[in-house]
Amino acid sequence: MRNAVLSADLGRIYEEVDDFVSARTTCRLPVIGISANRKEGLSCISEPYYQSVTLAGGAPVLIPVTTDINALDAVVRRLDGLILSGGGDIEPGFFAETPIPGLDGVDVFRDTCDFILLRLAYLYQLPVMGICRGHQVLNVAFGGTLYQDIHSQFSPEALKHSQDEPRDRAVHTVTLTARPSNLSRIMKGKDTLHVNSLHHQAVKDAAPEFITTAVAPDGVNEALEHPEYRIFSVQWHPEQMAAKGNEEMSDLFRFHVLRAERFADAKRLHGQILTIDSHVDTPDVFPDAFDLGKQSGCKVNLPLMEAGHLDAAFMAAYLPQGKRDDSSLRAATRYAEERLARIIAQERLHPLRVGIARSTADLKRLKQEGRKALFMGIENGYAVGKDIGNLKKFKDTGVSYITLCHNGNNDICDSATGQSEWGGLSPFGKDVVAEMNRLGIMIDISHAAESTFDDVLAHSRFPVIASHSSARALTDHPRNLSDDRIKALAAHGGVIQICLYGGFLNVDAGKASLSDAIRHILHVVDLVGADYVGIGSDFDGDGEVVGCRAANELIQITMRLMDAGFADAQIAKIWGGNLMRVMDVVQGIKKL
Repeated sequence: MRNAVLSADLGRIYEEVDDFVSARTTCRLPVIGISANRKEGLSCISEPYYQSVTLAGGAPVLIPVTTDINALDAVVRRLDGLILSGGGDIEPGFFAETPIPGLDGVDVFRDTCDFILLRLAYLYQLPVMGICRGHQVLNVAFGGTLYQDIHSQFSPEALKHSQDEPRDRAVHTVTLTARPSNLSRIMKGKDTLHVNSLHHQAVKDAAPEFITTAVAPDGVNEALEHPEYRIFSVQWHPEQMAAKGNEEMSDLFRFHVLRAERFADAKRLHGQILTIDSHVDTPDVFPDAFDLGKQSGCKVNLPLMEAGHLDAAFMAAYLPQGKRDDSSLRAATRYAEERLARIIAQERLHPLRVGIARSTADLKRLKQEGRKALFMGIENGYAVGKDIGNLKKFKDTGVSYITLCHNGNNDICDSATGQSEWGGLSPFGKDVVAEMNRLGIMIDISHAAESTFDDVLAHSRFPVIASHSSARALTDHPRNLSDDRIKALAAHGGVIQICLYGGFLNVDAGKASLSDAIRHILHVVDLVGADYVGIGSDFDGDGEVVGCRAANELIQITMRLMDAGFADAQIAKIWGGNLMRVMDVVQGIKKL
């Protein structure tokens, strides 16, 4: 039964429930949390909110007004989407203004609850829809401002935005202003919509990165959305109209429920597959008392990995290229050893949450145990110095790959940065490649010159990786791989891990976004297939883009790949399967 009223017959009610459970399929409705209003000690919401969600195919859950972060976190982690509902004014102190005399009706307790909810939803990357007050809460939370009162602060000639007519009745139009936008797509390209209006506060300055997608005839902001995150909001009350059968307003809820369904699918998939970020520079920002279990200003830590459903990260012990005299080379080796020791220490600090992984078998075991996995890499063969025996020392420590060079030539090879010294691999570098093959250490050619790339493929018996590079055909940067070299890498059984460093993804690094990263992934897939591409964020090494700034946001990539039509098996390969295949071959677990 759906919103049906039965007679006072308990047996009939139980029969309905039992029949439903017997016929139920494995399909699960996405769970949509709705923030509550607070009146006279009650957490409550008007019925059209949950009616609209139910009609759109979601399962609504009312979130009580509380500032208990522990309780709200437990709720939000189980949601697939969030709706910030309407209600009273927002305390002006939240957007750094002094209250206008004579205005009242604020509830700081509810404000606090809503801001906590939104922060948690953003941490876990839930799709968010804001309605009226929720539109304003969302704008303030992300750095925008409000008019406390439209008529006294915006314009005395403004429309009356607090209608006397029934709430399900439209009283003015809004014009859709941004194309393309999700709102214009939902409304099938219409220029105007008829909406209701029940507010006197309004968005003043839109939050950074957000775009205005609709305005009222008097210029008042009526809708916002983020171009990368799954967040949008409207100033009117679509639930009042949707519950009465308005299809345009119902489409807003259907859109949000579909996004929540996609998020639920992504969480399900992350629970089933192994997800690996092949390159983070977090060890380079370790303070002396670094604790990976705490939020510490890093983009990769245990809370963020847990929030983003990320199973493993390759933590790179990074060394800038320095002098190559004997003393400097010994110091470089000691520095790498010290960085690696700090990674290993995290397992001792948090034995129930994380473990050091040396193989794909370790990763699988750690996931079964409910722990995150830390692989270790060295970024810059400068750490090897001229002593090939250091390779075994690093292997015994647990190092899984070594990036042959960084920005500058070393004793192993030429870098993509600077003038040619060796014409590719040095004689010592060829010995290093052979020894890494023997020991089972993956060879990473990110940062290497093209001549080095070619030499490595000619001399390595096993596939190699580019732990954090992108496609030069889309962004002409010397750190990226040309199509010919991506094809050669794939033919050799290797994998290119698309990097989230802005300059590798967009010629205007400041405008680089998640959409750009997806374009690079799709380009590689179109070029050589889904078996030869993965993800290496370069977080904590200046890697981040709009729409994916830290480990908790990496699940956005999964949703984008699902949107693009990738099957679960393909996504599993991109998220770790391809890299694990190379690791297994290099370590002698499997044959190529």
